[in-house]
Amino acid sequence: MSFNLEQDLEAWRVAGLYRRRQTLDSPQGPEIMINGQHGLAFCSNDYLGLANHPDVIASFRQATDHYGLGGGASPLVVGHSRVHHRLEDELAEFTSRERALLFANGYMANLGVITALLGKQDGVFHDRLNHASLLDAGRLSGARFQRYLHNDVDNLDHRLQKTPARRKLIVTDGVFSMDGDVAPVKALSALAGQHRAWLMVDDAHGFGFLGATGGGVAEACGLDQQQLPVLVGTLGKAFGTYGAFVAGSDALIETLIQFARTYIYTTSLPPAVASATLTSLRLLREQHWRREHL
Repeated sequence: MSFNLEQDLEAWRVAGLYRRRQTLDSPQGPEIMINGQHGLAFCSNDYLGLANHPDVIASFRQATDHYGLGGGASPLVVGHSRVHHRLEDELAEFTSRERALLFANGYMANLGVITALLGKQDGVFHDRLNHASLLDAGRLSGARFQRYLHNDVDNLDHRLQKTPARRKLIVTDGVFSMDGDVAPVKALSALAGQHRAWLMVDDAHGFGFLGATGGGVAEACGLDQQQLPVLVGTLGKAFGTYGAFVAGSDALIETLIQFARTYIYTTSLPPAVASATLTSLRLLREQHWRREHL
């Protein structure tokens, strides 16, 4: 039996789809050193320049002195530190939700949420341009998987009218990373209410700059916890660190703690990353406060 890996790779090259990693030799910033050459970076997710902020770095160093480096265990064993807990509390406050839950990264957050909430009797409705992690989670959940036309509320409405699903989950990016357009979350929320569905928004690219305090599309559009029950954000973009979180009701967060396999069966974020993120959050709030008052 042969797997023909070389043949498949060559076909991938011929199709122009072969990916190559670039090697970075400098900190994140507007100017970087990559593959031995100086260049301007227009592709980084470090939207606010916090990945190399001295206060964020100092917080990481201080927390490492206290906690060490690794998380040490799953959050349900001995991997949930005081600084993790504090960050979850502050993210819940920041998003105006009852609770928040940290995940190792955005991919694992999306996989954990959708597979924990849905099963074979349920339906998941994806924007056609959703991130790969959302699409993969929908397929892995076992729920009936449907993709509606990009930002097309009428097309989604048509699909929701036909579904026999027990639970219905509408899933969308907040800001679409490739096109830069924003999902019509107000209309999606209203439609979810009409069909007794839940709305889930992955706002990885919206946090930090949309909304009066950087709270993303939920804040910009005035959607509370009832109107947008499942809110996902990442920490490796505007926050400049690493990881992800889910914010929502107490019942949602408890459900994820009990049933989200990507939360239960993995080591927690390094505590120093949580500490650095708390500093990023403080800097973000200060920046928006100055903008409003100066």
